[in-house]
Amino acid sequence: MKPILITGASGYIGGRLAPELAEKGHSVRCLARDPRKLSGRGWGDLVEVVAGDVLDRDSLARAMSGCGAAYYLVHSMGGGERGFADRDREAAHNFAEAAAEAGIERIIYLGGLGRRDEDLSDHLSSRHEVGRILREGSVPAIELRAAMILGAGSASFEMMRSLVSRLPVMICPRWVRTRSQPIAVRDVLSYLIGCLDIPVGPGGESFDIGGSDILTYREMMLRFAAILGLKRWIIDVPVLTPRLSAYWVNLMTPVPAGLAFPLIEGLKSEMVCEDDRIRRLIPIEPMGFDEAVRRALDRIQRNEVLSRWTNASLRRRPAPEFDPSSFPIREEQVVRSGASAEVLFDRVRRIGGEVGWYYADALWEIRGGMDRLIGGVGLRRGRRDPVRVWTGDAIDFWRVGDYEPDRRLLLHAEMKVPGDAWLEFRVRPLDEGGSELTQTAYFRPSPFWGRLYWNALYPLHSLIFRGMARNIARAADREAETMTREASGTAIRPVKPMS
Repeated sequence: MKPILITGASGYIGGRLAPELAEKGHSVRCLARDPRKLSGRGWGDLVEVVAGDVLDRDSLARAMSGCGAAYYLVHSMGGGERGFADRDREAAHNFAEAAAEAGIERIIYLGGLGRRDEDLSDHLSSRHEVGRILREGSVPAIELRAAMILGAGSASFEMMRSLVSRLPVMICPRWVRTRSQPIAVRDVLSYLIGCLDIPVGPGGESFDIGGSDILTYREMMLRFAAILGLKRWIIDVPVLTPRLSAYWVNLMTPVPAGLAFPLIEGLKSEMVCEDDRIRRLIPIEPMGFDEAVRRALDRIQRNEVLSRWTNASLRRRPAPEFDPSSFPIREEQVVRSGASAEVLFDRVRRIGGEVGWYYADALWEIRGGMDRLIGGVGLRRGRRDPVRVWTGDAIDFWRVGDYEPDRRLLLHAEMKVPGDAWLEFRVRPLDEGGSELTQTAYFRPSPFWGRLYWNALYPLHSLIFRGMARNIARAADREAETMTREASGTAIRPVKPMS
């Protein structure tokens, strides 16, 4: 069986497609700009990971060698960033040409819906152009066009959930009355996998895929609120532009403005399937909106979010290799705990998200708010899972650069900062019992502003990092004491009344 190549395996859809194909018995090869982001996942040992980039023809040739089919699941979200359409165009041409040279038998691409005769947003226009380029190549290509994807961890889903949960009254642009046909992530995966077997000839095929309901965004938000048991009021006004709406979403949800803008701009276009030919080739019964939302909420409740929009880094290039000796500034804290190394590290790996940062959480929130105001990611991204950690995971405004269970957690800063910042936690057992935490902040400042930033905030940084290390150790000690009491049977338990 020839391997199947997946590009974008570290993203939301690719991160679910790769393990599913592997579990079905397929040989899977994943192309990743940073292979470290896939190595720590639970399914990393089921696939082959190769380093490369769709903008690098040589790396594509190496990745495609011997493969039978190739999934194209990468794209730029735009968000006002200049040149994103040019990069998407170049990447699509590279992929189509490299696939032809490698003897790939078919390409499968996930694009976006939108009426072909309308003036689409820049983002949707680029998605359509990529599909056209792939289909015009000599390798038969199948393009699937989808609207909003409903699933735990998708950017569109989390944006809607945050707005509905936090705002009793929502003032929205008039485009919330535009019709759309959202689709459950489960159905998207079924279609993507089914495309491996359906017939495709020269010139390729383009199929629209959608769920069983056609709704306006306004209707979706009201139905979402009803599922949550909430009463919400929506006022739509003509004065809110996509740009202003994106800044509002940036402040109220985990989704940053750069990602929110293309999502909101796409609301101007009706995103409804123009045909249902795919249903005859891949006979599945798509979920309705309510069922898809309930399934996603259940996944979140059970901490079973397999992939999240935050898996994809905002950086266009992989993070630099971490070399401690290359940082001129470092702040180190060493604390001891009576708990075992396993218990101490358990407190470390839970950092961020709902747990917080163990010390001065209000100051962390202020820093996150400042980051949001200047276009950064802020703290609201939270965590994919409250306990489990993958290399490549986002944790608030950090990204996991490396993870060694019970030993080491390395975080790379993605907040706006004048330099390059890392935060490392190392835990080791002590011969005399207990364990030791070494917490080190590393900073490589930009020539002027970076030095000024660090020196001005050094007293605050020192206070926060010292308090954080101490409180992590104290939390571990409390946990160890609780475990000891429970093991000895002396833990306080409620007394049942006598019958």
